[in-house]
Amino acid sequence: MRALIQRVSRASVTVDDRTVGAIDQGLLALIGVERDDDEDKADRLLHKLLHYRVFADDTGRMNRNLQQAGGGLLLVSQFTLAADTRKGLRPGFSSAAPPAEGDRLFHYLLGAAREAWPQVASGEFGANMQVSLINDGPVTFLLET
Repeated sequence: MRALIQRVSRASVTVDDRTVGAIDQGLLALIGVERDDDEDKADRLLHKLLHYRVFADDTGRMNRNLQQAGGGLLLVSQFTLAADTRKGLRPGFSSAAPPAEGDRLFHYLLGAAREAWPQVASGEFGANMQVSLINDGPVTFLLET
């Protein structure tokens, strides 16, 4: 399971001109589910999302996590993160989870996140989404489990 996380001042997701998820300061996490992913990997990824220290402390160092910063978490499914880009000029998606399994694990992650943290929003799995964000820093990391 992969997450491309970006520290944001705010972010939102729209589907068909309707805002389906939005946060102020926090993390936007684009989530890619791979074939061998399971609930254990989703749980480990959620732990990283909530505890990865990417927010500045009083001295300006990245020493605070999402919970310490009191930020929001916006989860957006993005199957292209599971692409194999090592060969050729076209991405391969054989390592991506099948749509039904990707949907199940994304919603498992979303449910666990909502149980663990009150400020969680999401996009719609499989929808054509428009994601808007103000990247703070910019600060962007690729997390893998």
